[in-house]
Amino acid sequence: MKITSVDTLLVDFYRTNLVIVRVSTDEGIIGLGEATLEGKERAVQGAIAELAEAVAGMDPTRISGMLYELARDWYWRGGPVIMTALSSLEMALWDISARELGVSVSRLLGGATRDRVRAYANGWFSGAVTSEDYAAAARRTVDSGFRGLKWDPFENYDLTITSRQLDRVLAQIDAVRSAVGRDVELFIEGHGRFDVTHAVKVAREIAQFEPVWFEEPCPPDNLDALVDIRRASPVPIAAGERWFGRQGFAPALARQAVDFVQPDVTHAGGIAELAFISTLAATSYVGFAPHNPSGPLSTAATLQLGAALPNFRYLEIMATDVPWRPEITNERLVLTEEGDVLIPTGAGLGIELDLEAIARHPFTPHPLRMFRDAVFDIRPADERSFFNLGEGK
Repeated sequence: MKITSVDTLLVDFYRTNLVIVRVSTDEGIIGLGEATLEGKERAVQGAIAELAEAVAGMDPTRISGMLYELARDWYWRGGPVIMTALSSLEMALWDISARELGVSVSRLLGGATRDRVRAYANGWFSGAVTSEDYAAAARRTVDSGFRGLKWDPFENYDLTITSRQLDRVLAQIDAVRSAVGRDVELFIEGHGRFDVTHAVKVAREIAQFEPVWFEEPCPPDNLDALVDIRRASPVPIAAGERWFGRQGFAPALARQAVDFVQPDVTHAGGIAELAFISTLAATSYVGFAPHNPSGPLSTAATLQLGAALPNFRYLEIMATDVPWRPEITNERLVLTEEGDVLIPTGAGLGIELDLEAIARHPFTPHPLRMFRDAVFDIRPADERSFFNLGEGK
């Protein structure tokens, strides 16, 4: 089998654009990957075009050797653009191998350890402004079946937070906790906003609400700062969505900087690299909870990892999304009454594209506004859940 072409499709997804990668072969098998890179979609599209030239004529089933050589031969290593391009290609290659054999990707990773994974919702708060809005949105999301909620309550704060601002944050978290009770898990997102002093201050204050973790409390490029925060924090620390490959995770694990690692399958190196990172984390008894506020292919790949990896702890997923998410692929996820997502068992990643539906939603620029607007993730009122709810008991 030989690779004949690699092409990309861009799909408007409101807050970003999905970048879907298709690897075609001379035997008619097409593998799919995702290279969504928030705000930098056209940059990664250019990197994939360069990869397409390099891999033409190669055997797509020789995944490890191909990825090693590609990473080695590019003079520039690491970083979001290069690693996202490589990750998406790697994902598509696994899809090809599993499709050829008629099995799921998780079978090639050693087989399933579970048939479902615990999920927490992101994006459930769209349109919320006041604490009361957040509480109402939280109740609706829990009523829909989720047993975990994640959000960033810190508006556009940059490195510091005043006492008045912190009071507003705490009131919002308190409203959500009061609305959903103690049985629902809360995950507090930091988006790399704070310096050490203020991150520790926040951690000590939010501890009263018993969150599962405080995510990315400081910018991702200073490991010393993260180590200091974790040592002083009464709340578990999660990080890793903006780290790349084992080189980004091994030092953090060696220095005990985190309680949960959060590699993204579309950025950190792909499926095999995430499996390797999970093994590194397991040696330190660190939970594995991949970053995944993304599209159908990223979610499909993450679910296959969830099936195979024993220390996989949580699946991040959008509670609601653009109305056309169910139209562009055959993705049909099931959220159980217990708050778990069932893992699909189809061949490969199990995703097929609807090219006509994709063409109806072309690329649309969506600049990220985390440090410019107080509310940065308000989406259209016509968004809807893309889950089948309450099934798979």
